[in-house]
Formats: sequence, C-alpha cells, structure tokens
Amino acid sequence: MRPEGVRRWVVGWTGASGAVYGVTLCKELLAAGIHVHLVVTDAAWRVLKEELGWDAGKRLESLRAGLGVEAGDSRFVYHPQGDIGASIASGSFLCEGMAVVPCSMGTLSAIAHGTSNNLLTRAADVTLKEGRPLLLVPRETPLNAIHLENMLKLARLGVRILPAMPAFYYGPQTLDDAVRFMVGKVMDSMGVPHRLYRRWGQSDDAF
Repeated sequence: MRPEGVRRWVVGWTGASGAVYGVTLCKELLAAGIHVHLVVTDAAWRVLKEELGWDAGKRLESLRAGLGVEAGDSRFVYHPQGDIGASIASGSFLCEGMAVVPCSMGTLSAIAHGTSNNLLTRAADVTLKEGRPLLLVPRETPLNAIHLENMLKLARLGVRILPAMPAFYYGPQTLDDAVRFMVGKVMDSMGVPHRLYRRWGQSDDAF
C-alpha cells in the first residue's frame, strides 16, 4: 500500500513527436512532490534521441539527467516497456491515475481496442478497468477518421483527451511558453496546482 499522503501518477511516453511535453510534465510533477512511475516505449526513445539528443543507449542514466533526479530517489521509478510484470501492470497498484504524454495514434488505438501488447498499454487498460483517470495527449495532424473514431470511443469511456493545441490568449513569447501551457492543462486535469501559464482574466501581477 502506498504511504499515507503520497500521490502517485503513472506517466507514459510514446513515439509521437513532442517528447518535451512528457519530459516537462514529469519535471513539474516531481517538483510538486508527486511520485512518478514512468514507462517509455522503444519508439519514444527514438524520439527522445531525435528531438532532445538523449542517449537511448543509457536509458536510466539519461532519464535521471534529463529529469534531474538522483539515483535512489523514491519519487521516481522507471519501468521498461517490456516489463509486463511491473507493479503498474496490476490493478492492486494504488495511484491517482495515468497520463500518456505525448500519445501516438498507434498507442491510442491499442488502448481503445484493449490491446495490451506492452507495459504502457497494459497500464492504461488497468487504469480503465479500475475506474481511475486516464489522460491522453495526442499529437498528430491532420487526423483521419480512424483517429477521430478512436478518440471518440475513449472519450465516451471517460478518458480525458487533451490534444497538443497550445493557446495564444496569454501572450506566449517562446516555444517553452507554449509547452508550459500544454503541460499546465494536463496538470489541471490531474488536479495538481501549478503556475505554468497566465490564466484568462488573471493579471501579470497575480501570476
């Protein structure tokens, strides 16, 4: 059983473009005192290498360096995608929910059709069957009818779909501002307080 007062979220990174969204989310959750159980697909490692220059050959070391966590830090647990016997593969693992950021259309399809072919999709299936919050951040354009139908199916099951669509009303000046907005929207759905972007009607001083 999880220690009293500890909040745990399962986070998945897939092979969709936008690895920075997942990295930023994990950094912010850890900074907020949330324990993160992370599963990263092989395709996601390819994207991390291409987009962020991470060393996919030294996975745990790259994660610790990229997320700023020390060895032995109990707030962070990394699960390889092939470890189907990991704690997060069971409904008995207590957590707040799961977020897949970014979520590829292949992973979204597997979740929609209950195809638990790796640890990430198994953990998502467990999240659904246990009635816990499941958040998906798809990053693809344009969308075809299959993508839309799969998202509609999941939305009807209570899955929160948060497409990577940054807003502009708060006056973003940099790419990092846009990333922070999107991650902030995910954290809103998680119920985790943050100050990642200026909300509508909020003054700069209040922010």
